[in-house]
Amino acid sequence: MIASLQVEPGDSIRDESKSHIGLESRHILGLRVDCTHYAEAVELIYQLSRSQRGASVCVATVHMVMEAYDDPDYRRVVNGADLVTSDGVPLVWGLRLLGLPRAERVYGPTLTPKLCAKAEATGCRVGFLGGTVETLAALSRQLRRDFPKLDIVFSHAPPFRPLTPDEDASLIAAIEAAGVQILFVGLGCPKQERWMAEHRDRLHCTSVGVGAAFDFIAGTKFQAPGWLQRAGLEWLFRLSTEPGRLWRRYLYNNPRFIWAFAVQVCRERLARRAAG
Repeated sequence: MIASLQVEPGDSIRDESKSHIGLESRHILGLRVDCTHYAEAVELIYQLSRSQRGASVCVATVHMVMEAYDDPDYRRVVNGADLVTSDGVPLVWGLRLLGLPRAERVYGPTLTPKLCAKAEATGCRVGFLGGTVETLAALSRQLRRDFPKLDIVFSHAPPFRPLTPDEDASLIAAIEAAGVQILFVGLGCPKQERWMAEHRDRLHCTSVGVGAAFDFIAGTKFQAPGWLQRAGLEWLFRLSTEPGRLWRRYLYNNPRFIWAFAVQVCRERLARRAAG
């Protein structure tokens, strides 16, 4: 069953303490993760894109949870998003342990083409922000092969530095002038979530932070085999391909996540027993 979302231009459905759009959710180490599936997430994002107001969607991983665990300001950023999906398999397991047995993975590199299929079928205008010029060119070629009628109206690879105020204003003006309805943001965690939160009230589109999806779809980086993903070991594959960049994310954060989440589960179960 797909949740119903009724929003009108100018309406606000933001609240950092609960799911805003009728979804069950749980907090994993303080980060809200919504229980949804691909068809439901695609429909909800599409409905948000039709509301003509700024909205943001985060796809949560263990990396994101630990960034939020260490940084309360960043945690508030993600918890204030309109939708937070369980991109990482460990978060799906976490939702199930916390009482949501129907939780499923909604993975950015898979969500992106599903959203593009919906956009092609409905005439929804899409844009892409992030990556490199070469990656975006390869991404556009692949998507146009897969979705010939997809209306790609904006594509921009920003410099790897903070934008000046004038550059930032020009970027927002370009997105607005193009009439983007769904903006895929591939700036990486935590930069993309901060960018979406900072610009949400200046945009009329729905921004979806999809992490490494641009590289995977464009073919500039390799994805882990499906069986590794299902086993929750995608991190091991990515670490083997980019050890210099990703060692801290996985070798430092993953053990901390396992320990801290185990403590959370034990505490919640003890609290339920005491209350019952």
